[in-house]
Amino acid sequence: MTTLNIVSWNVNGIRAAHKKGFLDWFTEASPDILCIQETKANKDQLPSELQQVDGYHNYFASAEKKGYSGVAMYTKTEPVSIQPGFGVERFDSEGRTIQADFGDFVLFGVYFPNGKSRDERLDYKMEFYDAFLDHIEGLRSQGRNIIICGDVNTAHKPIDLARPKENEKISGFLPIEREWIDKLLERGYIDTFRMFNEEPAQYSWWSQRAGARARNAGWRIDYFFVNDEFRGNVKSAAIHQDVMGSDHCPISLTVEIG
Repeated sequence: MTTLNIVSWNVNGIRAAHKKGFLDWFTEASPDILCIQETKANKDQLPSELQQVDGYHNYFASAEKKGYSGVAMYTKTEPVSIQPGFGVERFDSEGRTIQADFGDFVLFGVYFPNGKSRDERLDYKMEFYDAFLDHIEGLRSQGRNIIICGDVNTAHKPIDLARPKENEKISGFLPIEREWIDKLLERGYIDTFRMFNEEPAQYSWWSQRAGARARNAGWRIDYFFVNDEFRGNVKSAAIHQDVMGSDHCPISLTVEIG
């Protein structure tokens, strides 16, 4: 059996994170696979040490709009195949998804849309959610195992944010958004962190206002999900709240394959 450590992190701008010690953290953590969200850059805008990290293959999916969205994946083992997006142009043009086939599983690094700015963006977010679920269900129906990681931009239950009552009408904790996560779980996907930890105050994102992180007034909006058939391969899942450099912190998943 082979043990793999997969890490996901919304870095809120990879160039900004780089200036805050991102590569030092990356070298020390040395995950087998690192999925990054919100790169806010095309690959050719990055310094060479981010374009090619020693010991890693790297893949980028960037938004057509400059300085916006974007995802990346660094992996020690070259995947069987890699695909930016999932085949829907109006979602793929925002650089929100990267899909890597590792044989034993298909890994998705995803930066799901934020619905806070206006009603149209909430509609876009919900349409993205549904189209993405259709896509992964198509792969799963072929007998594939699925790992989804990234910034889902929704806290699922009251335990997943510090002030649930005050945020009931705020995108990120709206009933319609939370119901989609319910639907994902009902279809047979597992919120891996909750396999191991049922404690409150386990957050992955904090507002940059009013000292929210120092007070741990946060939200758990970053997740690893796997299909139920792959549950037995999951060995641990964690949130790394002590890692700075972004308004999000990294999350990790350890799986056994082979």
